[in-house]
Amino acid sequence: MVIRSGETIVRDPVVSERWLDDWRAGEVLETEPYEISQERIIGFANEFDPQLFHTDPEGAKDTIYGGLIASGWHSGSIMMRLLSTFLGEASMGSPGVEELRWLAPVRPRDLLRLRVHVDAVTLSRSKPDRGVVTVDKELINQHDAVVMTMTAALLMRRRPTIADSTV
Repeated sequence: MVIRSGETIVRDPVVSERWLDDWRAGEVLETEPYEISQERIIGFANEFDPQLFHTDPEGAKDTIYGGLIASGWHSGSIMMRLLSTFLGEASMGSPGVEELRWLAPVRPRDLLRLRVHVDAVTLSRSKPDRGVVTVDKELINQHDAVVMTMTAALLMRRRPTIADSTV
């Protein structure tokens, strides 16, 4: 994973140990690429989004897409999988998504990476052990085209302190 803070690029070896206290507004994080295969596109679509342009490589040639494309929900699932590299035991889920856009088709053999822009880190007023990280996420292919965007909130625990563990 690459973390950019301003113009600085930092490699973070402890990716899965990010607590609320580790996120910084203005920070930009990026994952390594994930390759999507034709088999996975068809398998996901057969189960969850069985439309011709997701399930039939030959039939998809005659659609507006000119070939097989991944379901947008599959792209969203890949986005979540890549996002999980930044989460770990501090994650408490998400209270919701503000915006979701599919901007370009995802095709077999695309290499997708996630770029996360941290907009805000807000401590909870009523529960001091947690807070919300507001992020803009971009799923980007090997041609640097943004194929999907999402604005979301991440509910995260604060890092436990020694005082928290004493009884």
